[in-house]
Amino acid sequence: MAKMIFADLTLCTACRGCQVACKQWKKLPAEKTHNWGSYQNPPDLSHDTIRLVRFTEAVVNDKLEWLFFPEQCRHCYSAPCKRFADKFDAKAITHDEESGAVVFTDRIAKIPAQGLRDACPYDIPRSNKAGVSTKCDFCIDRIQGGMVPSCVLSCPTQCLVFGEEDEIQELAAKRLKEVRKQYPEAYLGDPLNVRVLYLFQTDHRLYYQR
Repeated sequence: MAKMIFADLTLCTACRGCQVACKQWKKLPAEKTHNWGSYQNPPDLSHDTIRLVRFTEAVVNDKLEWLFFPEQCRHCYSAPCKRFADKFDAKAITHDEESGAVVFTDRIAKIPAQGLRDACPYDIPRSNKAGVSTKCDFCIDRIQGGMVPSCVLSCPTQCLVFGEEDEIQELAAKRLKEVRKQYPEAYLGDPLNVRVLYLFQTDHRLYYQR
């Protein structure tokens, strides 16, 4: 059975350990940033930042909440990006059966970057100046080596948990019942479609406006 990541957003402290660990493992360069009025930095995903912790202030039930959202590719069960890419090159994106990872190969350079991004319901792929797209690959190299994704390894609060699909789904369902005692509106985002399963304490649209 394939793998999943469970992201319990009620436990995220926005330490950005996952964001840094991702860059370290993938050897991605730092980006020049500036003060743009938020602790979130950089402001958005990019070719060099494929995992980003988003910071959002929102009023929920007349109370100001600071919502944190560690965003990455969701590794969809049936990936729209792959369906788009297959029109040009069926080998540009692979879907690993053992892990469930949706992976961009070197042949992704042949795929129109904007079309690839538009195909993603979560607006994840980003491209460089040469028009070559990239995104999170689920740390498939680590998984194949018997390790957990770097983002999960770095998480100090167990906001991120990695495991077998059935175990993660069971954990997510159990945790949802617990969280609803404090946050009655809590729910799981797209539980039947993705391998990165988020537990939202409130409307997911409050975490990030696309």
